[in-house]
Amino acid sequence: MELTENTLQILKNFSAINSNIVIKEGYTLQTIAEAKNLLAKAEVVENFPQDFGIYDLSEFLGVLNLVDSPQLEFHEEYVTIADSSGRSKIKYRFADPEMLTTVSKEVKMPAHDISFTLDNTTLGRIKRAASALGHNELVIEPDGDGSASLTVTTVENSTANTYSITVPVESNQSIYKLVFNISNIKVLAGDYNVEISSKLISKFTNSANSINYWIALEKTSTYGE
Repeated sequence: MELTENTLQILKNFSAINSNIVIKEGYTLQTIAEAKNLLAKAEVVENFPQDFGIYDLSEFLGVLNLVDSPQLEFHEEYVTIADSSGRSKIKYRFADPEMLTTVSKEVKMPAHDISFTLDNTTLGRIKRAASALGHNELVIEPDGDGSASLTVTTVENSTANTYSITVPVESNQSIYKLVFNISNIKVLAGDYNVEISSKLISKFTNSANSINYWIALEKTSTYGE
């Protein structure tokens, strides 16, 4: 088996969410943050032949880079990674899935109350603003005329410098203040359809890639009066 570039990018993204992963037999990759506030799920073209655990996903991806066009051959307790010529070979042992963080059940997303498109340019601006201003919260509030303001700030600091950008929004409510921890928005670059429930859970759906993220909102969020 040879992993596609898309799958490698997904695994790299997943390594930022959780350092370890349990890959299940089939075409689906999933990971969940240790704090259980971020879950990601992707469908890939590779059909993994068995369940296996990787203790350090970043290390595993680095190992793949040791050979050109890595070819994976799975065994019960390890995977053999060979280069295209067959001259170089790596034996990489699996970790016990019982010792790793696994996704135990599917997320049941409630009916959403707010939705909007978050394009890659806007997403990039938000992350750059957070870095430049030293903030780690994204506040979403109504801005009138079917729009919402996405503001990078620190909620507890009323005198903080802020960055805001507006997006068209569909909402069942005209009063809300929804707060994300920006460090939880660990999504691949791309355009997303964002759905947010008043139950303080959101779903980010990539428009060009079969990957979804479920991200919890902060408890300081409010919805309605």
